[in-house]
Amino acid sequence: MTKNIGGGFVGKAGPIDPAKVRNVLIIRPNHRLGNQLLMTPLVQEMADTFPNAKIDLFAGKIAPILFQNYTSVDRIIHIPRKPFKDLFSYLNAWGQIRTKKYDFVVNVDKNSSSGRLATSFARSKYKLHGEDFAEIKYPDYQHIAKNPVYNLRYVLSQLGITSVKEMPCLDLKLSTKELEHGKQLLLSLVEDQVKPVISLYTFATGAKCYSKDWWLAFYEELKVRFSDYSIVEILPVENVSMIDFKAPSLYSKDVREMAAVMANTAVYIGADCGIMHLASAAPTPTFGFFSVTNPLYYAPYNKGSKAFVTNGLENEKIFQALEKLLHKHA
Repeated sequence: MTKNIGGGFVGKAGPIDPAKVRNVLIIRPNHRLGNQLLMTPLVQEMADTFPNAKIDLFAGKIAPILFQNYTSVDRIIHIPRKPFKDLFSYLNAWGQIRTKKYDFVVNVDKNSSSGRLATSFARSKYKLHGEDFAEIKYPDYQHIAKNPVYNLRYVLSQLGITSVKEMPCLDLKLSTKELEHGKQLLLSLVEDQVKPVISLYTFATGAKCYSKDWWLAFYEELKVRFSDYSIVEILPVENVSMIDFKAPSLYSKDVREMAAVMANTAVYIGADCGIMHLASAAPTPTFGFFSVTNPLYYAPYNKGSKAFVTNGLENEKIFQALEKLLHKHA
């Protein structure tokens, strides 16, 4: 019923003065960790383009934790995970995006019916519903984090604002205090506190999860080939290990704490999942394994990061790339 609501870009013709844009709304009503983290490049782009603007987010429940160090973010309107169990909060969230007048509204995901509906429902001079523009020819245009930034840049170029800046990476904006806490926590997990550390995350949901046999073989070879590194496993909230807890492990339900630990490691290795994007946002070089999902949409892309489609790929290729990365950063 809602899939065709809203379309393209709605706004006044003529140039726009970025200094006069004061209120911005970014819409991503989704509760997945990865999807919320993939919104961070757009938030950075908005803050950079409109330096006087206060940014509101219509987002998932975890957003206040992820964006707590974003000074440009003024208000986070989060919807409950189960709307019909908390109908008052759900309706109140929708009411909040209607009561405020915005200068610019951007829907992050063009495939989100609720996102398109919220964009249409909000009051604003300019609305970007999230459709792709045929004129945009960048090879990485399909990436979930980059796509809304490219779309925004294209629309703004029609309004007299152009940008040639590098694409923003995922960023959790960890504080110095958080990073130091992560360092001390990491040191408490390893015997040799001089060796650099490789962090592993061996879990993923559904078909994205690799088997125990695959991970155990990978881990044993990793230990041998990179014996001058310590290995630490980051555990999921389910507290399971696909390498049977053979490595020292961190169990934490605090995603910022997890990210701070990973930020102090030389590289993060794991399958495509929300924690992969958390490592990328830490930021730390991230090796992401893809067997089901498409890396064109979800690959980590911060400095040193690399996506591997593992179907038919020999682990040797991964180890060679890891050797090159670690040698470069030694």
